Amino acid sequence: MGDNGLIQDDAVVFGLLMAVLGLVFYTSASDHPIFKAIYRFVPVVLLCYFIPALFNTFGLVSGADSGLYFVASRYLLPTSLVLLTLSIDLKSIMKLGPKALIMFLTGTFGIILGGPFSLVLVSTLFPEVLGGVGGDETWRGLATIAGSWIGGSANQTAMLEVFGASPILFSQMIAVDVIVANLWMAFLLYWAAKPSLPDKLLKADTSAITQLKEKVENYQNSILKIPRLSDTMAILGLGFTITGLSHFLGGNLAAYIAENHPSLKQYSLDSPFFWLVILATTGGLMLSFTRWRKLEGVGASRMGSVLLYVLVATIGLQMDLRAVLDNPLFFLIGIIWMAFHIFFMLLVAFLIRAPFFYVAIGSQANVGGAASAPIVASAFHPALAPVGVLLAVLGYALGTYGAYICGLLLQFVFGN
Repeated sequence: MGDNGLIQDDAVVFGLLMAVLGLVFYTSASDHPIFKAIYRFVPVVLLCYFIPALFNTFGLVSGADSGLYFVASRYLLPTSLVLLTLSIDLKSIMKLGPKALIMFLTGTFGIILGGPFSLVLVSTLFPEVLGGVGGDETWRGLATIAGSWIGGSANQTAMLEVFGASPILFSQMIAVDVIVANLWMAFLLYWAAKPSLPDKLLKADTSAITQLKEKVENYQNSILKIPRLSDTMAILGLGFTITGLSHFLGGNLAAYIAENHPSLKQYSLDSPFFWLVILATTGGLMLSFTRWRKLEGVGASRMGSVLLYVLVATIGLQMDLRAVLDNPLFFLIGIIWMAFHIFFMLLVAFLIRAPFFYVAIGSQANVGGAASAPIVASAFHPALAPVGVLLAVLGYALGTYGAYICGLLLQFVFGN
């Protein structure tokens, strides 16, 4: 452990995060007028995310030194995906139509074009931004952000190797990436709890999403019963068994591809985390065609949501708002870049009457990847989590290509 946080023991940090989650959910269910007023404006999931971010920002805990995010993303996230997809109606998801895919691709193009656009705009006002750090050109670092915002950390690393940003510049770009992306995610989590207003402004047709939610809720009610200890143990046993199996198969598959088919690295197919998410989601979908599907009646998706909220808290723990002060011009580029991406998505959503849900998951499948796309999707409704995962998988596939094109455009802007 490092020496940056006041609390350095992960067991204590975990207890603190669970206390926050417990307190937030307890107060959100309270009839006290003060709490009712607070939760009328502030969604539960946003507090579960933002309070741990404050712990990190003010030095109570060091998110960078904590191993909790790794544990939550590798053990709890895949188990959560299994449990959230266990009762899903795959046919109904397919009926959601092509709009989700259109919005995802719109988000990808928004990132590719937004990088060069933001660099041109900021460098016109502040020419010194082109100099970068230690003589290293800024565009090389920005290309790594493109990798992260289209595919994820594996694609980000690929762009670091391809374009060769210095370690100092790369660390600053990571700060821009994490803070700007997480602020946007916080905004999405806020509106996910009240999507009717954005849907109204977008003149969206939400009928397919409403039908899917109603179908899932009707199914849940039809099999609902009071869970026994054996039921809860069966839920957790099934979820973690599939996760363990996904780790075993995914790790071996990634190692085999890395050794025997190195050309597939550009698709992130040598990433164990990629296969972990794919296999866990596939396992849950396969189980949805079996009698195990009835575990939904004793709280499978509720248990999946519990694990997902622990992940939300550990993601919040990675965010340090003070990093904005380190190099404000880089953050200005990042904010304009993200604003371009958002504007582009909202414009297309308005033109095709896509629901705000598609804007949210289309964006997060790019910017956040498999770790946060299901969080945002399930904030709309737990039944929608698999949609976020499926699109995030696409982000892995397109990330290297999209980020490479963006990097070349950034280099062109820099050279001119």
